[in-house]
Amino acid sequence: MSAFRGTITALITPFSNGKLDEARLEALVERQIAAGVDGLVPCGTTGESPTLSHEEAERVIACVVRTARKRVPVIAGTGSYSTAEAIRKSHKAGELGADGLLIVSPYYNKPTQAGLFAHFSAIARETKLPIMLYNIPGRCGVEISVPTIARLHQECPNIVSVKHATGRVDDAADLMAASKIEVISGDDPITWPLMALGAVGVVSVMSNLCPKATARITTAALAGDVAAARAAHQALYPLMRGLLSLETNPIPIKTAMAMKGFCAEEFRLPMCPLAPENRKKLEALLEKHPLD
Repeated sequence: MSAFRGTITALITPFSNGKLDEARLEALVERQIAAGVDGLVPCGTTGESPTLSHEEAERVIACVVRTARKRVPVIAGTGSYSTAEAIRKSHKAGELGADGLLIVSPYYNKPTQAGLFAHFSAIARETKLPIMLYNIPGRCGVEISVPTIARLHQECPNIVSVKHATGRVDDAADLMAASKIEVISGDDPITWPLMALGAVGVVSVMSNLCPKATARITTAALAGDVAAARAAHQALYPLMRGLLSLETNPIPIKTAMAMKGFCAEEFRLPMCPLAPENRKKLEALLEKHPLD
């Protein structure tokens, strides 16, 4: 079963006059691949997936798959708070050529651990694609526990990794001690600490803007070059810590991308433009810190 590692970019979704901008999306994919990233995630949180229609989400996945041309794996976000809907979306992503699935915990309805196990295992039975669980309790209101993740990995061969976005390091250490599932950082500022413990990469927001600088961290860490990984982390840390703490993702990263000319500064409600005072902070960060 395929595994995912290194720098995997959680792509923004560019819009133009309220509609998907496929030309900009293609250009973003080409820039990412040219910079040396190891994978792409369309239709994740950073891609404003909750605001995409079914047809738009499918167009995004199809566009990224078509543009990537198997040069890097495409891991489509297909999660839902409805198990049946997540299965439908996962089937469609497979038909569109996705290489794997990123499946977030059900949000809002807050299932028990038994419900989480039943949800993810039902999806896993319905697809042959490798699955990356997405554990982000701050967004979903529920956390997939270490025992539940370990059981899912043990009983579902195609659940191969977990995007760890709890914001903590200790629970990642607990998970690595309890299971051989591959852990992938879901928080850019703690990618290096997690990889020092044994994580194998990051699903990154920052690599939209700084793909080479982000990839330097994961490449060095996977090669066991501690000094280089630490230096790459320290070089990028002020920018990623400052940018990602300004407002809710993906508002700051998409604003930064627009400032650099990679997309229009256009969001889907309820995401809205960066507050003026935070825009000034972002401009100062981008002026002070080089991208790559």
